[in-house]
Amino acid sequence: GHWSLVEPNNPEPCGSGSDEPGSVTDPSVGCAIIRPPRDGGIRYRGLTQDVQILPVDYEIEYICRGNRVIVGPKVRKCLQNGTWTDMSLHSRCCKSSSSSWSLCNGRVWARPPGPPVEGTVLHYSCNAGFLLEGRNLSHCTKLGKWDAPKPTCLWKKKLYIGALFPMSGGWPGGQACMPSAQMALDLVNNRSDILPDYELELIHYDSMCDPGEATKLLYDLLYTEPIKIVLMPGCSGVSTLVAEAARMWNLIVLSYGSSSPALSNRQRFPTFFRTHPSATLHNPTRVQLFQKWKWTRIATIQQTTEVFTSTLDDLEQRVKEAGIEISVRQSFLTDPAVAVKNLKRQDARIIVGLFYETEARKVFCEVFKEKLFGKKYVWFLIGWYADNWFKIKDPAVNCSVENMTEAVEGHVTTEIVMLNPETVRGVSNMTSQEFISALMSRLGGKNPEETGGFQEAPLAYDAVWALALALNKTVPPLKARGRRLEDFNYNNHDITAEIYRALNTSSFEGVSGQVVFDAQGSRMAMTLIEQLQGGSYKKIGYYDSSQKNLSWFGNDVWIGAGPPADRTVVIEEFRFLSQKLFAAVSVFAGLGILLGAACLSFNIYNGNVRYIQNSQPYLNNMTAAGCMMALAAVFPLGIDGHHVHRSQFPVVCQFRLWLLGLGFSLAYGSMFTKIWWVHTLFTKKEEKKERKKHLEPWKLYATVGVLLAVDFLSLMVWQIVDPLHITVEKFTREAPKEDLDVLIQPLLEHCSSQKMNTWLGVVYGYKGLLLLLGIFLAYETKSVSTEKINDHRAVGMAIYNVAVLCLITAPVTMILSSQQDASFAFASLAVVFSAYITLVVLFVPKMRRLITRGEWQSEQQDTLKTGSSTNNNDEEKSRQLERENRELQKIIQEKEERVSALRNQLAERQALRSRRRPSSGQNQNHNASQPDPKSLLPPPGYPNPPTDNHSFSNSSALYPADSKMSRNHCHNSQIPLLYK
Repeated sequence: GHWSLVEPNNPEPCGSGSDEPGSVTDPSVGCAIIRPPRDGGIRYRGLTQDVQILPVDYEIEYICRGNRVIVGPKVRKCLQNGTWTDMSLHSRCCKSSSSSWSLCNGRVWARPPGPPVEGTVLHYSCNAGFLLEGRNLSHCTKLGKWDAPKPTCLWKKKLYIGALFPMSGGWPGGQACMPSAQMALDLVNNRSDILPDYELELIHYDSMCDPGEATKLLYDLLYTEPIKIVLMPGCSGVSTLVAEAARMWNLIVLSYGSSSPALSNRQRFPTFFRTHPSATLHNPTRVQLFQKWKWTRIATIQQTTEVFTSTLDDLEQRVKEAGIEISVRQSFLTDPAVAVKNLKRQDARIIVGLFYETEARKVFCEVFKEKLFGKKYVWFLIGWYADNWFKIKDPAVNCSVENMTEAVEGHVTTEIVMLNPETVRGVSNMTSQEFISALMSRLGGKNPEETGGFQEAPLAYDAVWALALALNKTVPPLKARGRRLEDFNYNNHDITAEIYRALNTSSFEGVSGQVVFDAQGSRMAMTLIEQLQGGSYKKIGYYDSSQKNLSWFGNDVWIGAGPPADRTVVIEEFRFLSQKLFAAVSVFAGLGILLGAACLSFNIYNGNVRYIQNSQPYLNNMTAAGCMMALAAVFPLGIDGHHVHRSQFPVVCQFRLWLLGLGFSLAYGSMFTKIWWVHTLFTKKEEKKERKKHLEPWKLYATVGVLLAVDFLSLMVWQIVDPLHITVEKFTREAPKEDLDVLIQPLLEHCSSQKMNTWLGVVYGYKGLLLLLGIFLAYETKSVSTEKINDHRAVGMAIYNVAVLCLITAPVTMILSSQQDASFAFASLAVVFSAYITLVVLFVPKMRRLITRGEWQSEQQDTLKTGSSTNNNDEEKSRQLERENRELQKIIQEKEERVSALRNQLAERQALRSRRRPSSGQNQNHNASQPDPKSLLPPPGYPNPPTDNHSFSNSSALYPADSKMSRNHCHNSQIPLLYK
């Protein structure tokens, strides 16, 4: 290479070289030794001033004199391209400084590494618990001196934090939160800009997430030295206890893992703060998801603790405002079996579960047993469980891991965003991902899924930083008033107030996001939505409740075709009357109406016949008309929603009521009137009977009118005050065989009113008394014979049948009102049979009598022909007389033969006497020829017959030529002779 000696005008004291390799500045400082190639050449040593060209591979070595040392490359080599190695680095001879590498209770390290020369910087730091007194940096000058004296490490003043970390229990969050808090303490204590004169130390216990255990530990913290300046509990139940008691000791409480909404109460918890947001922050997200998936009916199951009860109360208020119904609300203390069974029985589909992790395993074991999972169900759980919480073996759960995995598949969790999703460096100069890496290192590689509180660890980390920043902020105002943090005791309210103000105004970027407290001391944050898919949780969205913004990823997965329905799909199906039954009964009712019309026409046409007149034909006409109205009521009884629209159904109800009511009053009322007056007139004493023999028709009509008026007024009042309307009865839902997720809801339409039972009680009571009274009167008059009302016995028989049918049918139809076919069959057939029996009993005997006897004449003709009638209205007696007449005919025939024989004998005797006594007078012969008058007298008890010399002359004088005797027309004069 080529090089030349360059003499600088102002050589540096420490010595320096030019940019040309191989040149040395001051011969008194150092020199360059030229080395030949290593293949063995001549080596020149000393100052080289006249060398102009050196061969390739020659080396230059720098040597410094005295107490100077080489800084930079010590040897350079000539390269083939005409340059030297390490052209970018300078070679200098610098003075060496004295060593200051050791620091008591601290550490020292140099930048750059190596011996301390000009430009070297020493960094000093103290061990934990010590405070650096002096500068933490020192520079080596050109004179080989340090620009700052060596610092010292002094003891720091300690501030103690009393913490309760649940390492076990319902939420073992201390497993990850305690290492996270300790990591934050180490970083804070190593910061010279945060509490430089103080060191924070953590005194912690395992609360087991049990308020009872926490009470004992709180007592130990408060009454055991040293004094704690702040308390840091975890678990809502424990935090509630600590926060409520802390004000008595003027202590600030800063919780890292408490979500109970009850803690957001400044009057009850005046010194409470938390980096964990309130559990109510989940509820706006849940409501947003309910609305997104179009669910309007949910169910809830909760563990009976304050945190979950208050959370559920807030949820209930929010869903009510959103128009969503909580159909089932179940709770349990330790055993969720009954609560889960109730959810199954109440057909819960969308279920919000609020309970700790240990209880969650119990719940889902019962869920598996009750088959309350799958495509028809969605569970909403809290998101702060461990990721593998359902795989952890629990002696209290008798379900396998496979069972649990199957039961929890597809559930949705809402979780407060506890780890900043953005890559930003916060106050701790650490990103969220760096924090997770550091925490994993502290956990020693332990599986995060098996570590309780791993998700809440950033909150514990930021809680320590929030406390440290707040304490750091209180130092200047306290110093201005002559106070120090180490002066705190449980009676000092001023220092507590300063810490409270500092925390209340905190705002910094932590690894969990922006840390800000609201007026209630609660943290505000976004909500993460996750779903368990294939055994692992997948993020499916975020929700910002403050902005009401839902960020949806669209990667939600469902077991079925999509989100399930919030209830079983219910298909409403009305039950209608069997049309075959309705048609059959309608035919009978129609025939009955025709029969009633025929009976009515018959009665009107033969109204002048005495026999008909003696049966009070106008009352019989009312009976026929009432039967026809009652039979007509069968048709509206069978009309339902299958025939008419629901809007027209109340009209059908009115027709039923009026036709049955008035029909009963006409038909039964007219029969009741007859039997009433028969009883009134013909069951009195003899002295009263004579005065009441005459029955005025208007009294009969007035009685029927009164009964009709009572019914009419009662029905009118019913219709005006409480009109009938349609009501729908719901029955137990039925599951069709073809689709298990669909239920049939049977419905049945009824005619009803608001006070239906009251009205029915009044009507049935009134009618029932009439029926019972009618039975009594019919029984009392069964042996009465009267020509005023000649068919009262037939009326009594009809009353018996109608009363029995009505008294049986009324309660039966009320019992069977939910069975439309049976109810209609009983009611309609009772009406049909009652009407048929009444018409047949009252009118058919009259028709038969008039037809068989030919009594179609008017009353006058009948009187001229017969002259008189004795008990003509007594049909039963007529039949008895017919039987007796037939028997007597046989007796007469026998007697005629006997009389004929006796006549012959008498004639022979008379002839014999006349021959024996020829001398006897004609008077004796005449007396002998006549029978003895005494022998011809009737038997005792029979009237004397009129004298008739020809009574025995011929039997034809007693009977007509055709040997027929009309019913009830036996001549009075013939009866005794027949018995004779």
